[in-house]
Amino acid sequence: MIEEIADGDQVQVVGAEVYRGDVLIARGVEETVETIAVSHQLAMDGLDAEFGRFVANTLTYIEQDRDLLGSDLEFPDVGLDFDGRHVLIVVRGSTYREDLQILSDNGYLADLRPILIGVDGGSDALMELGHTPDLIVGDFDSVTERTLRSGAQLVVHAYKDGHAPGAARLDELGLEYHTMSASGTSEDIAMLLAYEQGAELIVAVGTHTSMVEFLDKGRAGMASTVLVRMKIGTRLVDAKGVSKLYHTEVHTRDLILMVLAAAFALGAVVMISAPIRLIIKTAWLNLTNMALLSAVPAPGRLLSLVALWSFS
Repeated sequence: MIEEIADGDQVQVVGAEVYRGDVLIARGVEETVETIAVSHQLAMDGLDAEFGRFVANTLTYIEQDRDLLGSDLEFPDVGLDFDGRHVLIVVRGSTYREDLQILSDNGYLADLRPILIGVDGGSDALMELGHTPDLIVGDFDSVTERTLRSGAQLVVHAYKDGHAPGAARLDELGLEYHTMSASGTSEDIAMLLAYEQGAELIVAVGTHTSMVEFLDKGRAGMASTVLVRMKIGTRLVDAKGVSKLYHTEVHTRDLILMVLAAAFALGAVVMISAPIRLIIKTAWLNLTNMALLSAVPAPGRLLSLVALWSFS
């Protein structure tokens, strides 16, 4: 059986069979491009019906997460000024590394300097690219100790009854932290915290955005995601959209205008500065004299140099 394979065991896949040495461990179904295409089409054909069931079940779970829409949620004071700022929230979801790298490469992070929030392991992704998170939210089961000690503010996501399993690890490490009690996921809490503190724009990296991703996430965890996105509205954008809209290209026209502006500024300085005019005039005279001197035959060139030196 497949359960007999231990971590580190060397196995061999032959067709639809898996061997460890000469022993057959498991047998599966060998897929081809054609069979995968058929399965994909069947899944797409049933998507509408599945989505209907998904929505119905999501509405059932919304009742237990309705506290996310209330005004009685208590947000900790994390010592960060969110008012009017961009906030980048990194979740360890699909393509999060690629999206984060694009935002780093196109200048968005360097130019706008958003507040950086890592949700659990998403904070490690920020550190890997050389960006220290300002805030880490989660249950801290997948964050490295190095990142926890980076100086970021720490917010432990607690259950509605106040129980916070993630606090035990931080207590063990002797780190200070805040707690926030709410239903939903740590991703939801991070977004709500940024929203309620006055963030102008919330850019999400690695979060669930498409219907397919919502279906993969599961109905139980989906209700809070729907509610939070309804509340935040247009302040939330996906990183892929930002990367397409935000560019720091330098156009040729801009370079020409910059050079002309610099030349104009230099000309203005020369016109109003007598010492600079004198230096330029002296340099011009020297160049002119050297040009004239090059036309004098070699025998008389020394006498000409002496004459020019005496004149100067």
